[in-house]
Amino acid sequence: MRKVVVALLVALAPAGALHAQSMPVSDFLARAEALKKKGVMAIVSEDFRVLKAQVQNSGKQLRAEQNEAEKAGRKPPTCMPKKASAGPEELLAHLRSIPPQQRSMSIKAGFAGLIRKKYPCPA
Repeated sequence: MRKVVVALLVALAPAGALHAQSMPVSDFLARAEALKKKGVMAIVSEDFRVLKAQVQNSGKQLRAEQNEAEKAGRKPPTCMPKKASAGPEELLAHLRSIPPQQRSMSIKAGFAGLIRKKYPCPA
């Protein structure tokens, strides 16, 4: 009975709720490569929305962690300016530069690596 309830909850949950957790970099890259093969049709794909949400959610979480650390007087994990940006090719190039044995890290951790490299904290 419990399995039935869980299956119903998953089926009824909004799509965004199912993708709220950060996926591994390896999965993100695999999906991105598959999308690239679709060409212009990729933009209407569900995977496109999923990957976009992964990056947006990661950015929001990193921003919240940074703000929280600053308010508490701790060194922030990232030092993003108010108007931070990273293009899709820039992000994909950074994620591809992560050694395959380390690609089990979350997309949030991979994105944080790019942000730290692009916007280093002052010493």
